[in-house]
Amino acid sequence: MSLEEKVSQMLHYAGEIERLNIPAYNWWNEALHGVARAGTATMFPQAIAMAATFDTELLKQVADCTATEGRAKYHAFSKEGDRDIYKGLSFWSPNINIFRDPRWGRGHETYGEDPYLTAELGVAFIQGIQGDDKKSLKAIACAKHFAVHSGPEADRHSFDAICDPYDLWNTYLPQFEAAVYAGVESVMGAYNRLLGEPCCGSQLLLVDILRGKWQFDGHVVSDCWAIEDFHKHHYVTEGPLDSIALAVQKGCDLCCGDVMAMAAEAVHQGKLSEDDISRSVERLLVSRMKLGLLGAKENKKYTSIPYDVVDCEEHHALNLEVTRRAPILLKNNGALPLDFKTLKKIAVIGPNADSRRALEGNYNGTATRYVTVLDGIRELAEKSGTQVLFSEGCHLFKTKTSNLAKDDNRVSEAMIAARQSDATVIVLGLDADIEGEEGDTGNEFASGDKIDINLVGRQQYLLEKVVEAAAGKPVILVMITGSAMAINFADEHCAGIIQAFYPGALGGRAIAEIIAGKVNPSGKLPVTFYRSTSDLPEFWNYSMHNRTYRYYHGDVLYPFGFGLSYTKFAVSDLQVAADNKSVTVKVSNVGKKAGREVVQVYVETPNQKERHRLVGIAPVQLASNKSKKITLPLASDTFSRRDWKGDLYVIEGTHTLHAGFGQPDKRSTELIGVTPLSAEIEI
Repeated sequence: MSLEEKVSQMLHYAGEIERLNIPAYNWWNEALHGVARAGTATMFPQAIAMAATFDTELLKQVADCTATEGRAKYHAFSKEGDRDIYKGLSFWSPNINIFRDPRWGRGHETYGEDPYLTAELGVAFIQGIQGDDKKSLKAIACAKHFAVHSGPEADRHSFDAICDPYDLWNTYLPQFEAAVYAGVESVMGAYNRLLGEPCCGSQLLLVDILRGKWQFDGHVVSDCWAIEDFHKHHYVTEGPLDSIALAVQKGCDLCCGDVMAMAAEAVHQGKLSEDDISRSVERLLVSRMKLGLLGAKENKKYTSIPYDVVDCEEHHALNLEVTRRAPILLKNNGALPLDFKTLKKIAVIGPNADSRRALEGNYNGTATRYVTVLDGIRELAEKSGTQVLFSEGCHLFKTKTSNLAKDDNRVSEAMIAARQSDATVIVLGLDADIEGEEGDTGNEFASGDKIDINLVGRQQYLLEKVVEAAAGKPVILVMITGSAMAINFADEHCAGIIQAFYPGALGGRAIAEIIAGKVNPSGKLPVTFYRSTSDLPEFWNYSMHNRTYRYYHGDVLYPFGFGLSYTKFAVSDLQVAADNKSVTVKVSNVGKKAGREVVQVYVETPNQKERHRLVGIAPVQLASNKSKKITLPLASDTFSRRDWKGDLYVIEGTHTLHAGFGQPDKRSTELIGVTPLSAEIEI
């Protein structure tokens, strides 16, 4: 290739080189929860909702399904000569940043606040996307955003994330290390600086850690237009040519954006060598070869996937299974499940009750079928002869639903519906137009971030008036959000609370089935629900002190790992393997319904910053009055920490393992009603 031809391959819209039989290729595609932004696709629940399943095998199935549809769409588009954005086989997912603060608008793209859970789910997703043959990839996964990236969105192009080595190596990097060792083909650099260096041109991140310590041999892509930030916002370079040189020399191979088009000029001016360019292009071409797109034998297993698999009935079935298992039952005073056979009228109220947007989250595809919560409840009500009364109640974030009306113009209607009904389902929360990515759709309040963790607009007022109007009849709150909210009033006054996150195209059906008891809820919180914004440290502060369940010492509303069921489980017979690498417990369903529970193992380590931390998970499905022995492998760093170089060192002393259905803390035990088993391990 000529220098100019090489440079053309380093842009996300890689150009055609006809004489070498290299077709044009657009690297930019998205697949957080299904193939995104390219028309029809199966739309699974948002990433944070899938994280609530605590199920790695389920995540792998979702990713494999996504790659299948991606293959079908890519080959069909290519036959039409369409090689546009969002139509390639390189998916810029998963987002494995730590959701350290509930105000971050993009937190719902992640798998929550815990490094171990994020690593386990991230690896499963990567394996599902890429397949089991490293030399013949089904599609390319991309671990993003490397690293120490979680808002504020408004400052992401200029922000310098400052953290100490302990937090860097024990919170912000472990999941990326796991992704690299799992064979992820691509890593995306973040917008911000880390300790003074722009992440897409960082000696520490890209040279010393990623390609040095971890021996990553795939390709690195910049976040979109992040290289321009070097000189425009970070002020670490003089201009675009210096920014290009810094990025490429540090190992950033692919530019999302167009500044890299000037790379040949950087070579001509002696700021960059052609060998540096060649190194990056070789990595990119190898990735395309692994996909079978260049110079490789056709993998008919992938190229023969028919287009009619896209959002097909088989994929609908998987989607519905995931959707049923994601919602978390946060409160139930005995009112749930509702018996539709005895309900003459049920009120369905709230701005998210009939909102398709609330199902979607961000980075989403377009489903062939959508079921809102109102739709789902109507489906069940029609079968039982129950009348459904509906009211929007209020706008999602404005003070009224019509410009000509007075404030709170739908509240009286909501109160009438609640007063006349035997039970009320009120559906509140957010959508991705409120919380999301800066520059995307999520710019209503703070460039996609939330100002606080209270209900927005007039939703709190609506909730209080509906509870008042219901006058003791059950009010069930369904929260559709991508993040934790302070719902203290609901905790005190609602009969039941379901956290659904963004539940995907079929979310309303699953939520209705849970409300009616046709599905037993089994989701677990992948984040902490705090009581007040005042409980949180400053948003810009990247120290983990007093953040997430591992470090927070206050009284939380709902703890990480928590989720109720319609049946009861017991745990017994804790045994630790002789090599301390696994534990075995007996799980029993002692209730009257079949159900799914998640065994969780936490470790308390002597003389450490963390209260305790998750080191093992295992979902288990049991019929009523059945038991099963479960063996859980423990995280490789269960009795260790990473030092300032990222090397594991063993912590001597007495460690305590806790195995149960939630954290070994007072609030979790109080809510779950089961005390975890404990075993002391001398290391």
